[in-house]
Amino acid sequence: MSRPEPHVPPLDLTPDELLSTTRAVRRRLDVTRPVPREVLLDCTRLAQQAPTGRNRQRWDFVFVTDPDRRRALAELWRRGLTEPAAPRSHDGPSRHDFTAGSGWPAIAGSLNHLVEILDQVPVLMVPCIRVGSRAELDDPATQAGTWGSVLPAVWSFMLAARSRGLGTVWTTPHLNVERQTAALLGLPYETTVQCGLIPVAWTIGTEFKPARRVPVTEVVHWDRWSPG
Repeated sequence: MSRPEPHVPPLDLTPDELLSTTRAVRRRLDVTRPVPREVLLDCTRLAQQAPTGRNRQRWDFVFVTDPDRRRALAELWRRGLTEPAAPRSHDGPSRHDFTAGSGWPAIAGSLNHLVEILDQVPVLMVPCIRVGSRAELDDPATQAGTWGSVLPAVWSFMLAARSRGLGTVWTTPHLNVERQTAALLGLPYETTVQCGLIPVAWTIGTEFKPARRVPVTEVVHWDRWSPG
């Protein structure tokens, strides 16, 4: 008989601390320490309480922990970085100054680190949402409702993970080869849309700081859009 997995007490964080220190963790993922299944289930139980459109609850989380399948998924993720399905531009609006002193080199370095270790991360979680057909993604209003029915649950999972000492980061490169990923995971491609790939691991240390952001007055508009 297997032993019950130990209960993991939450970190001593206030709600404001939790919300302001849940970071995109890449470098500080501990790939040497297994994540108990019960901890993942606890985080998912909290994610189930997130709002979902019409209370349809049509999202699913696929946790990939088998080493061979995890390596195959990581390889598809890496392929997605180098073989995008369509040309993409990263020249759109940004409040982040991509200069040498802005912190971008650190972000790029952490991404390169994730590329190297992804197959070693103990859990790769692929959130999905069930659809009648992929035509739901063609209409902006329907698409917004579709994403709005799964993304709150994923963010709740990530907050719950942080509260237990786990690190996560939202990634999407594998969506450039989504059909191949669906085949690997046994997903019905036409009626199940993948939303991302979330590495999940204990963090190396649990102290995280709020990130630098522009003043809140730059992102708030009152009554109408105010360009600036």
